[in-house]
Amino acid sequence: MDALRKQASKLREQVAKQQQAVIKQFSGTGYESSDVMVIDEVEMQRHQQLEKLYRSTRAGKDFQKDIVRAGEAFTAIGYKQIETGMKLSEDCCRYGAENINENILARAASIYGDSVKHIAKEQEELNKLLSSQILDPLRAMVTGAPLEDARHLAQRYSRMRQEAETQATEVSRRQARVREAPTPENIARLHVAEAKMHELKANMAVLGKEASAALAAVEAQQQRLSFQRLVAMVEGERNYHQRIATILGEVEAEMVSEKQRKESAPPAIPSESHSEKMMYFLAEVWDPEKSDAIHAFSAGSEKELSLNVGDYVVVRKVSNTGWAEGECKGKAGWFPSGYVEKRQMLPTSNVASEVY
Repeated sequence: MDALRKQASKLREQVAKQQQAVIKQFSGTGYESSDVMVIDEVEMQRHQQLEKLYRSTRAGKDFQKDIVRAGEAFTAIGYKQIETGMKLSEDCCRYGAENINENILARAASIYGDSVKHIAKEQEELNKLLSSQILDPLRAMVTGAPLEDARHLAQRYSRMRQEAETQATEVSRRQARVREAPTPENIARLHVAEAKMHELKANMAVLGKEASAALAAVEAQQQRLSFQRLVAMVEGERNYHQRIATILGEVEAEMVSEKQRKESAPPAIPSESHSEKMMYFLAEVWDPEKSDAIHAFSAGSEKELSLNVGDYVVVRKVSNTGWAEGECKGKAGWFPSGYVEKRQMLPTSNVASEVY
């Protein structure tokens, strides 16, 4: 019978050791998982709480690393965009400067080249925001002492718990020895094992509370900081894209306006040259019933002069581009020379008063 009891005791010890080996082999969090209730239900709840907090803070740390990696990639792409944009800006401005008097494209190139400089500046501001308000705070949190200290406390508690599990097995073994042979030596060894177990319980209670509080504080800080940085990233990108949209909208409007002005405006006021006729003469706007090609003219800009059929105009200059400059009813401006016909005789007094 004694031999069977000894064999059973050895088997229990072997099983306990195998359990510890399995726990160490399959525990992947750094905080050893175990469902063995080594003390009481309160200790088991503490252990489960620590295990949950340990995993949560690890996931929070990994997520913060993901944000940092993404922010670093965004920043690198941003600096590449700045470099490319500045090169394009130089090319556009150079083309515009070299061809400024030739076509509307040169003016559009200059307008766009200037806008790209402003866009590059906005991109640089976004990069600074990502670095100072997103990346730096998260890096500090990931590598900060509070997180590592809290996780070290949890790991210490885990090691102490493993020691307590081993000690609980030792107490059970000593109790079995006393039941088998209640000698003073066996009883003394049992008391030593129980005293050590009592000390471990007390230390575990203190360390468990400390580790739980530290990990809970870190978890709350991780959640708060990560959320704040995500909001800051969204706001920064939103403001950046809004400013870019404003810049591009203004550029488009300026390009379209410049095109319309070029197409509709009369020629620049010509200098005195052989291509112009400087003699003043009187002209009348033709009646469309007398000529299908002639009709009233509506001014398209402040430089132009509106004409109605039957108006008399004092023509002062005629350009070889097909435009003439003159005065009618107290207003002066440019109009197509084909809209009027020269008159040799002065109009009646009433009409003459309208001319001047």
